[in-house]
Amino acid sequence: KSKSASFLFFRTALARFRQAQLEEGKVKERRPFLASECNELPKAEKWRRQIIGEISKKVAQIQNAGLGEFRIRDLNDEINKLLREKGHWEFRIKELGGPDYARIGPKMLDHEGKEVPGNRGYKYFGAAKDLPGVRELFEKEPLPPPRKTRAELMKAIDAEYYGYRDEDDGILEPLEQEHERK
Repeated sequence: KSKSASFLFFRTALARFRQAQLEEGKVKERRPFLASECNELPKAEKWRRQIIGEISKKVAQIQNAGLGEFRIRDLNDEINKLLREKGHWEFRIKELGGPDYARIGPKMLDHEGKEVPGNRGYKYFGAAKDLPGVRELFEKEPLPPPRKTRAELMKAIDAEYYGYRDEDDGILEPLEQEHERK
């Protein structure tokens, strides 16, 4: 027998074995790639719970700053991908007549406990917040000093502003006299 024939036999045997296990219920069912492929509410909720579990594991892993920059970035990307997928499943659950998790679910809060506006975009978790380039995103620029009103500017204007007290300091008169002599 050639290598390709034995490999082909192995693949077909493996496929038959896997199919038999699926029929017996020993192999876990795979989550559909698209949420729209699922037409049963209990299964959709099961897949949503599975995704939440995966997100929890990855968020726990990303807390370790010793993983290295690339691994932390990869984990953060994976978490964001899972969050998007969870949103698709929540939408599908709502379509199938289930609860609206987007409305009743927990809100994203900032460090002061206020809901973060526009929190639907890319998020950073754990050690990813301290990565170079990310830290700068969280630092807020200082506010420019408030502009003075016309009335506030006018308060500072007095006779000195117009030059009426230039002779009072005793510096200008001697300079003028010297210049007049020349």
